[in-house]
Amino acid sequence: MHPDHSSHHPHHNTPAARQARQPGTGHDAEYDYVVVGGGTAGCVIASRLAEDPGTTVALIEGGPSDLDRPEVLTLRRWMGLLGGELDYDYPTTVQPHGNSHIRHSRARVLGGCSSHNTLISFRPLPSDWDEWEAEGAAGWGADAMRPYWSRLRNRIVPVGDADRNAIARDFVAAAHTALGVPLVEGFNRAPFTEGTGFFDLAYHPETNQRSSASVAYLHPHLRAGDRPNLTLLLETWAYRVETERGGRVSGVRVRAADGGLSLLRARREVVLCAGAVDTPRLLLHSGIGPARDLERLDIPVVHDLPGVGENLLDHPESVIVWETHGPIPENSAMDSDAGLFVRRDPNSPGPDLMFHFYQIPFTDNPERLGYRRPPHGVSMTPNIPKPRSRGRLYLTSADPAIKPALDFRYFSDPDGYDARTLVDGIRIAREVARQEPLAGWLKREVCPGPELVTDEELSAYARRAAHTVYHPAGTCRMGAADDRLAVVDPGLRVRGLAGLRIADASVFPTIPAVNPMIGVLMVGEKAADLLRAGDPAAEDAATAAAGRSGGTAAAVPRIPGPRRGYPEQSGESAR
Repeated sequence: MHPDHSSHHPHHNTPAARQARQPGTGHDAEYDYVVVGGGTAGCVIASRLAEDPGTTVALIEGGPSDLDRPEVLTLRRWMGLLGGELDYDYPTTVQPHGNSHIRHSRARVLGGCSSHNTLISFRPLPSDWDEWEAEGAAGWGADAMRPYWSRLRNRIVPVGDADRNAIARDFVAAAHTALGVPLVEGFNRAPFTEGTGFFDLAYHPETNQRSSASVAYLHPHLRAGDRPNLTLLLETWAYRVETERGGRVSGVRVRAADGGLSLLRARREVVLCAGAVDTPRLLLHSGIGPARDLERLDIPVVHDLPGVGENLLDHPESVIVWETHGPIPENSAMDSDAGLFVRRDPNSPGPDLMFHFYQIPFTDNPERLGYRRPPHGVSMTPNIPKPRSRGRLYLTSADPAIKPALDFRYFSDPDGYDARTLVDGIRIAREVARQEPLAGWLKREVCPGPELVTDEELSAYARRAAHTVYHPAGTCRMGAADDRLAVVDPGLRVRGLAGLRIADASVFPTIPAVNPMIGVLMVGEKAADLLRAGDPAAEDAATAAAGRSGGTAAAVPRIPGPRRGYPEQSGESAR
């Protein structure tokens, strides 16, 4: 794992300022690749493709740069970004079985959600990747995906010792004693089914600065100005994919902040990396999606693709809050530094219940139900690693400025598995809270409150107070050729169209049991390989560039043979 080599000095009139720009009105341009979305995967793909100096790449980002923005780059300030100017802030539709007031934060800034989230970093479990392959994503199993972990440039380390709050340490100790789960120091060292400990984060513990996708993959080149073949278009909104007769995608139409309209043409391919909300949104507004839905909105049908917007996935969670006897220490990486995984079903290949431990009283949804925020407190948030409910994203207007509808259909699975998981989570959280050394910190349970004890009472509370872990996925899912609702094939190519691929969380056939950011980064790394595999000249140039650099930033390194599980880490993957 490469440490990122970014610095944090002002850039003034540096190459970074010159390289990042907006297209002017009517300024059409042509590149080899046009990448839509400067988020978690888009930063990886643009950086990797631009390793070949003979390849031109345009990276379109709807928000501003994160360079020299401490409110973005400082990890512990993440909660201040929610609902602000750098958040697209998507509402959900009415949820008959859950909370209809959930807002889905989607970042409007370079780096995407890796510039906006808590940077909790789990590589997907082998069972997560193998599940994809079983769903028709040939070549995406655990053995095939293992090498991409060691290529990531982000600095991924366990929560630093100075950031390990005393109450979080006592939570870990209490969970270990109460439940008998292993103590884990470094969740990425080996596959696991249960355990408690401090998370691995993509950050610099000494400064609390992010090691986001933009920081790790773009900042060094933006500051040095050593990628003149990479054009970064900020504050630029892609509103339509341009498709020619015969079904070849030739470019993207964009709007700059000043309202200027441009066509950015792609000689080779367009790559959509706008995320699980805005990638299907862009496709639908481009006439690519379920024909019946498009016709209903008078959007001309370019390509009937019924799976666009289907299979909307997320990790829903609920919350248990305790008041503490007084203030707790201030030190923390990002206020949710430790967690717990439980496997209730011994036949499950991975954990089936996860908890984040918050060193704050996380009461946004409970307050709406009448609970009051305590002056000092902590929270546990049980979430569903493998939810069975499936939702849908769809348009309500042909106007691209109108946000799409997000119907997650939370807790709609017919066997009630998702709701039961949260009830189990509340009961397990209470068990941990009764255990010393955590119990000594806690004054009272604020919500749901000790008077709620039956399954029915706990389920009603858990669903009404439910929240999201901000992990939407699956809306352009990958699948086999005979899968009618698959949007992309295992090469990430959009079915039925040429010159268009998707690489972001929307292609996930199923959601990983763990926080998905690392999975998205690995999708980006593999996507870069797949793109270059269709261009032998680019592959040869990238391999030669890797040789000149000692092989550590290989664009298309030769993949070593498969090995099950997680290897001991050395060299570039050490941390």
